Amino acid sequence: MLRIVAVILGYFIGCINFAYLIGHFKEHIDIREYGSKNSGTTNAIRVMGWKLGGLTFVGDLLKSVVAYYIMYQWAGQSATVAIYAGLGVILGHNWPVFLKFKGGKGIASTLGLIYAVDFRAGIIMMLIMALIIFLTKYVSVGSLFMAVFMPVLFYLFQAINIEILMVSLILMLLAIYQHRANIRRLMNGNENKLGQKSKK
Repeated sequence: MLRIVAVILGYFIGCINFAYLIGHFKEHIDIREYGSKNSGTTNAIRVMGWKLGGLTFVGDLLKSVVAYYIMYQWAGQSATVAIYAGLGVILGHNWPVFLKFKGGKGIASTLGLIYAVDFRAGIIMMLIMALIIFLTKYVSVGSLFMAVFMPVLFYLFQAINIEILMVSLILMLLAIYQHRANIRRLMNGNENKLGQKSKK
């Protein structure tokens, strides 16, 4: 029952879409109508610039951290239960009920969850992602790398917890599914690179 409560709690926290809110109040736009029409960090950077895009990233990352620690305390400091709140956040971010289920891809929120579960894994993943994005200029490549290696890092740092590993595998599949169009563009050689701007 606590796991179900955790997913529901996380879902509604995840529905707080920072790209949409920042775009609406600061730029007076609906970000879902510009760029890739995605209400996540990468599109926020392309459409609104690095400052507001960075603010979006921080907000989306903190959603998972907040949901995780609320449930962590509520469930008697159980990481096994709390990780379901993070799963709920990513589901809410990707398919927010208040935005007609048109959200982002959940990468910043997934990274926030990695930090919450084990800060060592979060730091390692952030550094590796930053290096990959710097070298390739493809955010999608860094994001997919994170998705694939997240279960590996959880195995290294949370080896005794099979349930956490199972949730991380679900999150990996969700991230790959959300990036299916990016994967096609990467294969076709026409994926957008970081730094390419979209006009508002």
